[in-house]
Amino acid sequence: MSTASTRLPEGRYGRPSDERADRKLKIAGSVLGVALLALIGYFAYHYVAQNEISGQVIAFKASDDAVKVHLEVRKDAGASGYCTLRSQSADGAEVGRADFRFSGPDTRIDRVVTLRTTAEGTTAELVGCHTG
Repeated sequence: MSTASTRLPEGRYGRPSDERADRKLKIAGSVLGVALLALIGYFAYHYVAQNEISGQVIAFKASDDAVKVHLEVRKDAGASGYCTLRSQSADGAEVGRADFRFSGPDTRIDRVVTLRTTAEGTTAELVGCHTG
């Protein structure tokens, strides 16, 4: 009885995998992966750490020429800045936009502000909050 060989016939199926090339690809992939994670971490840190003011629209009430907006702002103590609000009409046209400034030692400001509009506004949107 003979035993079957598990070796492939030489020269028939090409060269076996080059281990050095595989190792170089693994190293290059690892370096690029670490660099990508570092870049994502850098941007995430600056987005979270540098954002000293954040706001949220709690509620709003529209009338013919204004929108009253209940705005909650969270900020670092002593930081000053502004939040930009806008309102749109039923057809999507912008009918009002204004900046509202905040300063002082408080870290949470809960205020109702009035956004004047050129026509009846149906929305109140917080565009963003910035320091300065």
